[in-house]
Amino acid sequence: MRVVVALGGNALLRRGEPMTAEAQRANVRKAARALADLARDHQIVVAHGNGPQVGLLALQAAAHGGGTVWPLDILGAESVGMIGYLVEQELANALPREAALATLLTQIEVDPDDPAFARPEKPIGPLYDAAEAGKMRAAHGWPMAEEAAGKWRRVVPSPRPRHITQIRAVRLLVDRGVTVICAGGGGIPVIRLADGSLQGVEAVIDKDHAAGLLAAQLEADAFLMLTDVDAVYDGWGTPAQRAIRSARPDRLDPGRFAAGSMAPKVEAARAFATSPGRVAGIGRLEDARAILEGRAGTLVALESD
Repeated sequence: MRVVVALGGNALLRRGEPMTAEAQRANVRKAARALADLARDHQIVVAHGNGPQVGLLALQAAAHGGGTVWPLDILGAESVGMIGYLVEQELANALPREAALATLLTQIEVDPDDPAFARPEKPIGPLYDAAEAGKMRAAHGWPMAEEAAGKWRRVVPSPRPRHITQIRAVRLLVDRGVTVICAGGGGIPVIRLADGSLQGVEAVIDKDHAAGLLAAQLEADAFLMLTDVDAVYDGWGTPAQRAIRSARPDRLDPGRFAAGSMAPKVEAARAFATSPGRVAGIGRLEDARAILEGRAGTLVALESD
């Protein structure tokens, strides 16, 4: 099977962990072992998030930039290069030496008129308490949203991906048997100007939507979204919460789930699984093989009960 795997930024840098190179490498090493296990039996293409990492780089740039504001597309490219390097190296260490791997910085076109630009809701960076969030808002003008009780994060626009500019290069590599790491951080968001040139924009594309587009354009058989939550839950965070183990795409309403976190995963799963024979899975990184085999996580497919 051809399987596109989207690694959540929070699976690579877990909630509550220090934002250090050592912590991230340790998590990437665990991810690489799970991916290598899949790669023994399937052809995999790897995408990944960068929410915590790009937020950290934005904080560093704001603190040491001497008044210079670094745009999110450039910070996104920087974070994607960092994560891609770690993923490729640890995956190469986990696979047979003859395995061919390549990491591509991927530019993805968005619509400059996407309504998301007027409605920031994609969380990036670390969690803050209310006082800290107020200071960040005042110092940098960053919109903040409460993600959990008393915990806040910066939110930025998250336009929908329209076109993967390097899809032909990705397809060429995949068809030649190369394990490709691409669409990192949801891709670097760009718009195409009237003269045909590309220009970066101040946004972060949701990596699940971008990876879903990648999976569809590569005609993948399966699309896995791996994070730090074991499944999609009805009534998440309530005493009545219940794991959804399988569902048809038309029976999952993204509006029932948290915007900016689980809702995009459900939307991306629905979009990919509307074609017969395709399956989308959502669950924990360490359960990757079990999700693909229907033993863990949440599976979305037309053939589901």
